[in-house]
Amino acid sequence: MTLAATELCLRSAAVTLLLVLAASMFADFRKLPAGRLVIAFALGAAAHAVTASIGAGAPVPAWQAPLIALSTGAIVVFWLFTRALFDEAFKLRWWHGLIWAAVVAYSFVNCTWIAPAGHARIAIIMVNSLTLVFIALAVGQTITSWSADLVERRRRVRVFIVAASALYGGMNALLQIAYAGSRVTVEWANLLNVAVLTAIVAAITWAMMRVDGTDLFTVPAEAVVLVKPVAAEEAADQKLVDALIRLMADERIYRHDNITIGTLATRLKIPEYRLRRLINQRLGYRNFNVFLNNHRIEEAKAALADPAQAEVPVITIAMDAGFQSLGPFNRAFKATTGVTPTEYRRRREGRTGGRVPSPLAGEG
Repeated sequence: MTLAATELCLRSAAVTLLLVLAASMFADFRKLPAGRLVIAFALGAAAHAVTASIGAGAPVPAWQAPLIALSTGAIVVFWLFTRALFDEAFKLRWWHGLIWAAVVAYSFVNCTWIAPAGHARIAIIMVNSLTLVFIALAVGQTITSWSADLVERRRRVRVFIVAASALYGGMNALLQIAYAGSRVTVEWANLLNVAVLTAIVAAITWAMMRVDGTDLFTVPAEAVVLVKPVAAEEAADQKLVDALIRLMADERIYRHDNITIGTLATRLKIPEYRLRRLINQRLGYRNFNVFLNNHRIEEAKAALADPAQAEVPVITIAMDAGFQSLGPFNRAFKATTGVTPTEYRRRREGRTGGRVPSPLAGEG
């Protein structure tokens, strides 16, 4: 089999797997932000598998320009996908679509005007440098958010998906930059590029099939099923839950700067993985930051409803509860209660507050 025939078979396999993945995600998770982003990313990656070529950068056939533009936009979707995977509070915003549209438009202009005008090398370098920037953002997001994930199986799968995708994206971008403006197609580089793409797509598809989709993606709170341990484990777990409640309610450890799951595990004298499992399976939380913020919000709600603290500035209440600045507090508070802290205080003004329910019962 010739190199060209092998390359065509690999491209076909990659496209088929990506379309199957997109169809599967559409059937099961099209209503979730992360599911929609997987669908968009799979379709963009399929467009890339059809059009990816190392060398021979110009002229680009007219039918390929829209596909190349969509494949370039897939890197923005990849960045958003990593945010949706690791950030429980992530929501798609209008400006996310604007960024994607800008990148797609820029890539299309590169293909149809800039490269044909004799600037193919510059056009290829600029587009692939942009790709490397979004890959760096995605990897950075993963590194900073990974430790907060409390669902052990999806922690491993998520990191694998991001690492594998970033590895291929980075390799492809560097090859494109290295051979930018080459007048001939570099057959060995194209074969290597497509072979790595097909292998990574197959590996990601296999990895996603090995876990329950509700483990991989954030699902509505009512769909979370708490795991009931056996009797022997239940007694030991209950002691740890009681100790955790004391740390949160009595010592208010969530107020401390840079509190991590490792800090709590050290205080409880247990491994981190066991504390993750405890908070996830016994308390119903899927993200450590949500677990902490729920305690902070409950304290802030009590303070805002307290007539004795009516003159205390909102920012003081926020920082006393453990938030580092007013912006994140306002966003977290509104996401939890549906109103701003000021509006909440106004509604509660003049009332006497009772005992605040413990947020240990779940994400709500």
